[in-house]
Amino acid sequence: MALRTIRTLGDEILKKDCRDVAEMKPRLHQLVDDMLETMYEAQGVGLAAPQVGVLRKIVVIDVSEEGDSPLVLINPELLEVSGEQKGQEACLSVPNKAGVVTRANYAKVRAFNEDMEEMVIEGEGLLARALQHEIDHLSGVLYVDKVEGDLMDTTEEDIQERPKRRRKRR
Repeated sequence: MALRTIRTLGDEILKKDCRDVAEMKPRLHQLVDDMLETMYEAQGVGLAAPQVGVLRKIVVIDVSEEGDSPLVLINPELLEVSGEQKGQEACLSVPNKAGVVTRANYAKVRAFNEDMEEMVIEGEGLLARALQHEIDHLSGVLYVDKVEGDLMDTTEEDIQERPKRRRKRR
C-alpha cells in the first residue's frame, strides 16, 4: 500500500466525470488499498478516486469509530434519498475549510464490491452524508458547490482526532 497525493480545490480533475469500472484488475485493487491508506492517514471518512487523480467510479468510506468497517463502492449510484439534514461538511480536497450543506438524511445506494458483486447500502446521518458527498465527486461536484453561506476556516483543533486506522489486506 502507498499514500497517494490528494488533489485539492483548483485541480481540474476534481471537476471531471468519472468512467465506470468494467472489471476489477490488480491495479484497481491496489488503488483501493492506497485510497484507504490515504483516507485513514488524512483522518477522513471518505475518499473518491478523482481525489487521488484517477477518473474511475470508486469510493471508499469508513464512518466507524474503530476504522474496522470500510465500504468499498465500485460504480455507486444513488437509488433513493429522503429526509433532510443540515450540517457542517468538509473535504480532504478542500483543506482547512468547512461549510454548511443540506443533504438527505437517508440514502440508498447500489454498487459493486471489490469482487464486482452487487450490493445495496442504506444509511442515515453521517453515512448518508458521506455516501452523497463521495458519489458527488464522481460527477465532478464538490461540497463547495452546494455550501450555504461562506466557507469557514478550520484548524487542526477543530478536527476531532481519530485514531490511525489501517485496513486489513485482502
